[in-house]
Formats: sequence, C-alpha cells, structure tokens
Amino acid sequence: MGQKLTSYLYFRRPSQFGITDFEELFIPTPDGESLSAFLIRANKQHARNVTVLMFHGNAGNIGYRLPIAKILENELRCNILMLQYRGYGLSSGNPNEKGLMIDAQTGLDYIRQRHELRNTRIVVYGQSIGGAVAVGLVARNQKHGDIAGIVLENTFTSLKKLIPRSVVINGYRKHPLTPSSAFPPARFLAPLCHQIWPTEATLPKITGVPILFLSGLKDEIIPPSHMKRLFEVCAAPKVWKELPNGDHNSSVAEPHYFQYIEDFLREYIDR
Repeated sequence: MGQKLTSYLYFRRPSQFGITDFEELFIPTPDGESLSAFLIRANKQHARNVTVLMFHGNAGNIGYRLPIAKILENELRCNILMLQYRGYGLSSGNPNEKGLMIDAQTGLDYIRQRHELRNTRIVVYGQSIGGAVAVGLVARNQKHGDIAGIVLENTFTSLKKLIPRSVVINGYRKHPLTPSSAFPPARFLAPLCHQIWPTEATLPKITGVPILFLSGLKDEIIPPSHMKRLFEVCAAPKVWKELPNGDHNSSVAEPHYFQYIEDFLREYIDR
C-alpha cells in the first residue's frame, strides 16, 4: 500500500507537460487487473488518422515517457494510448511475461472498441522490453488488418540471449545468474529477466506490417547487435535507422529520432 501511495504521489501526468486534451484511464484486463493509462488526443483540426499504442521500457512508468508522447501528439499529430503494464506505476498486479501480453491485448482491444479511435490506423511503438511486447502483440493480431505499423527501439532478440542463465567456471556450470548479479541487463530488467520473450523467433511471423527499427549504437544494456539481428530476420517491409550516440535511455533525444518516425508515417502509414 505504501509503495502504491508513493507511486501515486510522484506519478507525472500530462498536464505537467502542457498536454491539455487527455484522459487518465484505468482499463480492466480479462484476468482481473486494472491498468493505468493515458489517452492523449491530437488536435482534431490537424490530426493524423493514427493512434500510437505506446509500450514503455522496464525503467520507470508511463509518466516518464510523457515528453515523448507530447512530441508524438504535438509535432507528429497522432493520438496516443500510453499503457502501463501490471505491477508498474498505478497499475495493479505483478509483472510477468504472460501478464504483459494480456495487458498489451487489452490496450489494443480498448482502441478497437473506443468509438473515436476504432477507425484510426494503429501504430504499435515499443522501447526495450516494450518492443518485445509489441512484436508479440502484432504477430497475434496482424490478420485483423487495423495495425498499420510498428516502431521498435533498442529491443532484444530474446532474454535467453541477452542474459546468460548460468556461468561456466573451470568446465562446470554454476548457479543461474540473478538480478543481483553483476551482469547489467539482469539488474536493469528485473523482475522479468528469468522469462523468455522470444522476439527473434516471433518477428518473422509478421509479414504485412511495416516496421521501423531505431537502434542506439551506444546502448550499454542491449547490444546493438540484437537490433541488427531482428532487422535481418524481419520478413515485413522494414526501415533501419541508426542513432550513433544513442544509449539505452537517451536514444530518443538523438537528432532525427522523431524525423525518422515522421518519415516512416508518411511513407507507410498515411493514406
């Protein structure tokens, strides 16, 4: 209770960033959780017919991504549904791979059912583990025909390849690594690091939804080789963009980041 109260007191909201047309939501999941979310609307006179379903990385909560949402809304003229996974911020429950996939589907279904959004073109945007969430969601839903694109930033091929499950010393396999180990991704991705997230195996199943890959070449958490491998196995229309000085958390601040998304929207999404 105390942790949730602390989250509530320090949780950032769109009004703190000059965003005026928004709703704060609590969306129920089929398995009984309640997901905190922001629905941010673009200016109706200039809006694209696009809704971005935004999946955040492991660190922080959706409040920390509001500066990104403001640019997506104000400059790229998109509606945004910022969804907060179970166990994060003000959402109930505890995070796990199965639960996050339920959360992702819940967010997509909310867009489909909301009258003002149901005819918009959906772009699924995922950062870090949010990219794994995005890939899994789109692979299961691409036949519906309403997902128009994916934006992936600094995403891993799988947690098995990112985090060694055990170490070998003098020819003997020792205990599994834990989030308290010295391996940086294990600390960064706890408590999700002991799960699978098979993004590399799932991505080739997506064939008809174009994908923008945004890779920070100085990512200290997820080696850029993971993004490169995902690009190689991608069977859908794809665009590769490098952010030479982008690390895991600052790639979004690199020059041209949002211009790359704008160009992607113009080429593949706007119709």
